[in-house]
Amino acid sequence: MKIWLGKITGATFGLFSGGPFGIFIGLIVGHLFDQFIERNVLGIQQRSNGSAGSNSDSSLQLQIQQVFFRTTFRVMGRIAKADGHVSNEEIAAAQNIMTQMGLSGDMRQQAIQYFTDGKDADFDLGPDLRRLKEALNHQASLSQMFLEIQLSVAYSDGKLTLEERRILDRICRDLGISAFQFEWIHSRVKASIAGGWSSSQSSDGRSRGRSGGRQSRSGDLATAYAVLGLKSDVSDKDLKKEYRKLMSQHHPDKLVAKGLPAEMMKLAKEKTQEIQTAYDKIRQARK
Repeated sequence: MKIWLGKITGATFGLFSGGPFGIFIGLIVGHLFDQFIERNVLGIQQRSNGSAGSNSDSSLQLQIQQVFFRTTFRVMGRIAKADGHVSNEEIAAAQNIMTQMGLSGDMRQQAIQYFTDGKDADFDLGPDLRRLKEALNHQASLSQMFLEIQLSVAYSDGKLTLEERRILDRICRDLGISAFQFEWIHSRVKASIAGGWSSSQSSDGRSRGRSGGRQSRSGDLATAYAVLGLKSDVSDKDLKKEYRKLMSQHHPDKLVAKGLPAEMMKLAKEKTQEIQTAYDKIRQARK
């Protein structure tokens, strides 16, 4: 904001005290006065306003993180109990995600409690999903990350049941994820798990697919294309474009800045590693 009071006052005073020369001197003195006000008074006010805005942003980010964290584990519990009982594989998958996130002490106990809440027969997904949608405010990358986590739990026992699929459809409907987007995300996550690329499928951080033996080179390459959601005849240009898009969507720092809980950064890093590995395999095969 520009200040003119000093110049006007100085020029007026100079006019009555020294004529044209007085106006000139008055303008100089007034200009220096205005600069002082702008730098020292308004500068402090602007910094104060900036600080208030920063605090507001931090508060909003914290709110998003809390809602995301709570809803993630509650919905995980609901999916695990979808068929009436919770399998050992589903419990292991939830525990592995907690371990990947580095949760311990009170944070881990809170996650377990949320997971238990979701298993309750009377638990209603609706309110939690509506709060999550409102908190995310149409941030597609976070909605997709949420869906990917739930898909990994749904597939923890090697299959997707009808009840689990219904819950996933409900998630998509409430979060505004289209059927096309779901199938695209679903195919990528399914390929990653089936190919043994996802570390969320074992309690020790290693994928079950790898422990069961290495895929053939052609099978591994097919998985790489599927992980990127692409067909094998994709052009080099479109391959690079999709790779960059996926890396940007799953960039840990970007997701955390948008509201992903910092504890979930490791999950985002795993996704970027899967994407990078898939891209590298395809590029190597095309040389």
